[in-house]
Order: sequence, then structure tokens, then C-alpha cells
Amino acid sequence: MVETSSRDHNAEAVIGHGGALKIGVLALQGDFIEHIHMLKKLGVEAFEIRKASELEGLDGLIIPGGESTTIRKLIDLFGFVPGLRALANRGAALWGTCAGMIVIAKELTDPYPEPLGLIDIKVSRNWFGRQVDSFEGEFAFKGIDGGPFLAVFIRAPVVESFGDSVDVLARLEDNGKPVAVRSGNILATAFHPELTEDTRVHEYFVSMARQAAASKSTAGAS
Repeated sequence: MVETSSRDHNAEAVIGHGGALKIGVLALQGDFIEHIHMLKKLGVEAFEIRKASELEGLDGLIIPGGESTTIRKLIDLFGFVPGLRALANRGAALWGTCAGMIVIAKELTDPYPEPLGLIDIKVSRNWFGRQVDSFEGEFAFKGIDGGPFLAVFIRAPVVESFGDSVDVLARLEDNGKPVAVRSGNILATAFHPELTEDTRVHEYFVSMARQAAASKSTAGAS
């Protein structure tokens, strides 16, 4: 695990008021437990999602890093596709990290795996090379205060192109390639925030889930 400068966070300030959030982490394969730990640091109850029925009622879902082809096959095998599409369509916060970014993309430069098309980005798998080419990099992240974010890239993808609905949140300094993007309620990062001690990107996602929960409550009351 990479050590970064830790900060004293107020969990109540992060998640706000109005009841507990329900955030899940897809736990079919990959580093889902690290995301669970980061959310718990923020005082957010997090759930390991292993069945499609468990998507019901979530305010947010993280699809973690891992092996994108394996995750995509398991999503099909366990019947997650309709539920994931419904989750995104109803406005719940959705975040794909590394392999998760590949899974939720609209298009890949590779012929496999078949992405879900949930965010209008074209992604290149393993753009930085093999496992031995893993590295750390610092960059500014739009919407996050406190200075540059130290990110961990492991066999990471990169965004080659994106649609008009997509906002670029972070780019590599040397070539300007996007490594963090957002489109409405959907966030995608090429790196692994869960492998550092810096919780700021998870805070950002929790705020997205809080907005989704608030919108759901407003819709229910109308």
C-alpha cells in the first residue's frame, strides 16, 4: 500500500445528514475489499455485492480494479447486466476504477471484453504496459481540494476519446491523456485510489452518492 499524507476527516461532513447511504462494491473479482476499507474510513456503510438482487436500493456502486475480462464474464454469468443498466439509468452513483473503467466504457480499442456502454468514453486497456510497468503519478483532480493527488497505476487503461457529455477531471501531465472522467452520475478512473491512504476521491464519490440519494428522496416525495 502506498503511503500518502493522511488527513483527519469528519465522516459526518463527508456523508452529510438525512440518513445513512447505501453504497455497494461489486465483489465478484478484484480489489473490492480495499474500497470497502476506504468507505468505512469515511463512516460509510459499505456492502459487498455478489448477487444482482443486491443492487436494489443502492445509492452508489463501485466496480473495482482487477481483471476486466474476468469481471465482465462474471457480470454476465451472474445476471448483473440488467441491474447495472437500471442502476445507472435511475441516477445512482456508479464508479469504475481501472478494470471497472474498462467494463463501463462505451467502446474499447481491443475486441474484448464487450463493455457495458454506460459512459461515453473509448478506452485502451493496459495502455501503460504490463505489471512491471506499474507506477505512481501526481496530478490535480478537478473538484478535489488539498493539492495534487498521488495515484497508483497498475496495468492501467487510459481514455483515448470521449463524448460531449463527459467532463475530464484529471489528465496525465506528460501527454494530457485523461485518467479520470465523469458523466453525470457516472465516474471512471484509470488508477487505484483505494491503494493509497488518501480518501479524497472516495469522498468525491460519496458526495455523488449523497446527491443521488437526495434526488431519490425528492422524487419519492413528489
